[in-house]
Amino acid sequence: MKILFFFGTRPEAIKMAPLIHEFRKPSAGFDEIKVCVTAQHREMLDQVLDFFEIRPDFDLDIMKPNQSLFDVTGKALLGLNEVFNAYRPDWLFVQGDTTTTFVGALAAFYEQVRVAHIEAGLRSFDKHSPFPEEMNRLLTARLADIHFPPTPKARENLLKEGIPEDKIFVVGNTSIDALFLCLNRISEETGGRLESLQRVDFRKKILLVTGHRRESFGKPFENICRAIETIARQEDIEVVYPVHL
Repeated sequence: MKILFFFGTRPEAIKMAPLIHEFRKPSAGFDEIKVCVTAQHREMLDQVLDFFEIRPDFDLDIMKPNQSLFDVTGKALLGLNEVFNAYRPDWLFVQGDTTTTFVGALAAFYEQVRVAHIEAGLRSFDKHSPFPEEMNRLLTARLADIHFPPTPKARENLLKEGIPEDKIFVVGNTSIDALFLCLNRISEETGGRLESLQRVDFRKKILLVTGHRRESFGKPFENICRAIETIARQEDIEVVYPVHL
C-alpha cells in the first residue's frame, strides 16, 4: 500500500510528523510512504520539518507575499494534480482544517484516491468562524473515506452529519505524540533542560496560552490580554505564552 501525506503549515507538520515516522518503520508494513508539502507557510514549515528530520518528496512551494485564499487554493490544486500524474498513492492523508487540507481532499476525490482525515470532526457550527477553517473541515468530511477524530465529541459530530460509524475511529490528538518526540529530542540534546524555561515556576499550575488567529486581531486580542493579566494575578498560576512575530 502506498501512502502520501499532504500538508502545508507548521501545525499540520507537527501533527503529521509522528505518523510519518511510524508509517516509515518496516514493521508498519506499508509499501511506500511519501510526503508532499504545499509550503503554505514556508519558513515556519521548514523549521518543523528540520526538527523532525522529514524531507518532503514533493514540494509545491506555493507561498508568496500577500497571497490570497484564491492563490493558495488554485496553486495547491494544480500542483497536486502534477504530483498525482507522477505518483499514484492508494491513500492521501490530510490533517485538520487548512486550505491545503481541503484542496488535498478535493484533488484526491478528482483522482479517485482514498482520503484519510486526521483530526476530523471538530466543529464551531459557524461557517465564518474560524474562517475559512470551519468550512474547510466540513467539506473535507464529505470527501474523506475514513475519519480519525481526536475526541468522542468530534466523533458525535461526524455521526450527526451522516458519516458511517464504521468509517470513524477515535485516536486522540497526534500533537501529544509529537510532544513525546520533542521531549525525547530535548533530553538527548540538552539533558532535559531548556534555558528559556528556567524562569518558569513549575511548582505552580501551568497555564499554556496560544492565540494568533486573524479573528483575534483588534478588540478580541485586547480581551485575551486582559484575561491573561487577570489570571496571572493568581499566586498559584504561572502563565506561559509562546509567541511568533
